[in-house]
Amino acid sequence: MKIAIAQINLILGDLDGNVAKLVQQAEAAHRQGAALIVTPELALCGYPPEDLLFRHDFRLACQDALARLAAQIGEIGIPMVVGHPHLVRADDGRERLYNGASLIRHGRIVHTYLKQRLPNYQVFDEKRYFESGHRWFVFELDGTRIGVLICEDVWYPQQVAATVKAGADLIVVPNASPYDIKKLETRYDVVKGRVAECNVPILYAHWVGGQDELVFDGASFGINRDGSVGYQEKQFEEALGIVEFEAGVLRGAIHPQLPQAESVFRALVLALRDYVNKNGFPGVLLGLSGGVDSALTLAIAVDALGKERVRTVMMPSAYTAQISIDDAREMARIHGVHYDEVDITPVFAEFRRSLKPVFGERVEDTTEENIQARVRGTLLMAISNKFGAMVVTTGNKSEMAVGYSTLYGDMAGGYAILKDVSKTLVYELCAWRNGQSRVIPERVITRPPSAELRPDQKDQDSLPDYAILDKIVEMFMEQDRSPSEIEASGIAAADVTRVTRLLKVNEYKRRQSPVGAKITRRGFGKDWRYPITSRYWPK
Repeated sequence: MKIAIAQINLILGDLDGNVAKLVQQAEAAHRQGAALIVTPELALCGYPPEDLLFRHDFRLACQDALARLAAQIGEIGIPMVVGHPHLVRADDGRERLYNGASLIRHGRIVHTYLKQRLPNYQVFDEKRYFESGHRWFVFELDGTRIGVLICEDVWYPQQVAATVKAGADLIVVPNASPYDIKKLETRYDVVKGRVAECNVPILYAHWVGGQDELVFDGASFGINRDGSVGYQEKQFEEALGIVEFEAGVLRGAIHPQLPQAESVFRALVLALRDYVNKNGFPGVLLGLSGGVDSALTLAIAVDALGKERVRTVMMPSAYTAQISIDDAREMARIHGVHYDEVDITPVFAEFRRSLKPVFGERVEDTTEENIQARVRGTLLMAISNKFGAMVVTTGNKSEMAVGYSTLYGDMAGGYAILKDVSKTLVYELCAWRNGQSRVIPERVITRPPSAELRPDQKDQDSLPDYAILDKIVEMFMEQDRSPSEIEASGIAAADVTRVTRLLKVNEYKRRQSPVGAKITRRGFGKDWRYPITSRYWPK
């Protein structure tokens, strides 16, 4: 028996478009002789629909779309397992909403499986919207009994064991599992564990694409009874995988896993491309400083959108080194993107003059540094307004953590592509991208990083070495380790105290930053919900 896995990139809320794409996938699967097609979790409406699920009109629209999909799939003649919100009206008149996966067969909904385990951690809020199902679903097709579970269900031995007890020879699992650097390994570990416990193959159908800050990496796969990988789909690409299931064994294409740097880079490219295209922006605009962060941002943007849709602006001041201007020009030339230079010196001087009666004889400090950043932010937003391109900010996770950024300055923009990329990872990604083709001049990577807002400024004048800073942020933020535990790992107490204090006092800034792609276990966004006003801080 051939089973088709629809690893597809759908648009949240585009019910008509999603139905059309699901029908196209079913037609292609049917032409290739598949007996069944399996789609990702909530494929009909898109994932995650979040508070759209509170809207009664949205729920009804999903029901209507499901009915139209069933009718069209019936004409094709291939059964489909499709994910969708499932609305049930109880005898007491109360509506209950479930995360469902329906089997469509002969033009009708044969049965709807209701997800039982609702994740409510990290970026997941499913208990906010859905109720839990309590029944198993196993159906027969061409002599094979196929069980259906949804995403989180397969992480629990009880759900898999009960499905096998109900007679499943094979379990198919529609999924929506957001990408992070270690996620594919985690999925393998979990699914192999369930297979070993229950001795039944599992076939995992996954989303691909960007949705606001989440990235879905595809990489659908199948695990056989002996723990071997019988099918591994491409990462970060749409695909219709055809998997043979014969004599209890899964056999399909096996694409190699990507190295970490390539995996992250491709995740960022996909995230930016989908954010721009799905939201209808004509292109992007970024401030090109001659530094490593804007260099990486430019490379990602061009790879995501093409040079014709990327615009750059170099905004030098009296503190900008000539080498920075030269490198910015060189990068724009290499990529072939539109490039402008706008000198901020006269604008900055006018700000100083205007503020002189207010500031009096106070000594210049970070206030004047921030004014320069805000002048640049204002200019970028003006160009964005005039030409329609969305501003992509260039700040990284390390800077976001400690507040090494300016509100309404370099934080101003529509998407923060490096928001979850540490400074040390920035260098790794630059090295990987240059290994494919040279797009970043070597001295941009080797020069000491600087904001160039005062004479001879270097990042490490006011911050610990980035290798140390990033380790502290990772342990504190992603692993929830206390400062004392971090110190016990061998990091100097002064550095730990300094970085964790900066993490606390800059929370108000992070709340005002643009959305950005999440690529680690925990990013600054919907997965980081520390209160701004709080007297408690871990010790």
